[in-house]
Amino acid sequence: MIVGILGGAFNPLHNGHLMIARQVLDYTDVHEVWFLPNYGQIPPKPVADVVHRMAMTRLLRLNKTKVSALEVDNMLDGDTINLLPLLPKKNTYRFIVGSDQLSTFHMWGQWQVLLKKLPFLVFPRYGYPNEPLYQNMTVVTHKDLVGSNLSSTKVRNRIAAGLSIGQFVPKEIAEYIHLHKLYL
Repeated sequence: MIVGILGGAFNPLHNGHLMIARQVLDYTDVHEVWFLPNYGQIPPKPVADVVHRMAMTRLLRLNKTKVSALEVDNMLDGDTINLLPLLPKKNTYRFIVGSDQLSTFHMWGQWQVLLKKLPFLVFPRYGYPNEPLYQNMTVVTHKDLVGSNLSSTKVRNRIAAGLSIGQFVPKEIAEYIHLHKLYL
């Protein structure tokens, strides 16, 4: 099976993430997408507690996807290269990134080794060029591809401003955020 790994803070998970997963499934050779919340971040940044980010991600209901706790269970530092030995050997993997990650990709730990070991699918993000594109990276393209500039930062900013997020996150995640008073 070919698995697309969509890693991130998911602070919070939003409909843009779901759009990416759905279209990777529709327009590439990926059979299943794993949402992989990170435990640590390089560089460190303030995020909701990992318990909340995992709980919100587990509320996800999208066909041909699952949530993986590999990074959280192993308390990884967010450096993707450290994830590779933990991936089940029975599958083939592709790592999914947005084009917003390309300008700083050279700052990822052991990024040249990572690219040799794992193909990357680059999903276009509005406002971010699909470059630099390194060897073993492929841009997801299709005539019907739908893009977005939705981000977790914009969702958090709307919450802090007292604005609705109902159109931007799944209902269950909006309810979780409200119940736990996150991002206020």
